[in-house]
Amino acid sequence: MEPEQVIADIERLERTYALPDPRPLQPRDVDAANHFHDQRLAHSPWFRLWRDFGLCCRPKAEPEF
Repeated sequence: MEPEQVIADIERLERTYALPDPRPLQPRDVDAANHFHDQRLAHSPWFRLWRDFGLCCRPKAEPEF
């Protein structure tokens, strides 16, 4: 494969993915983002304090075992 073609393909993909997603967010998208965020911070004591005692707009989920 030609290096110029590879570079052109990469630049085209970069331009494509730099554009904002025109689709409106659905409730399941927000739930998935919140879940991902919570899982990423689950081991942080500060996050647990905020989630358990702070102002949290999300309903408290039941613990998963």
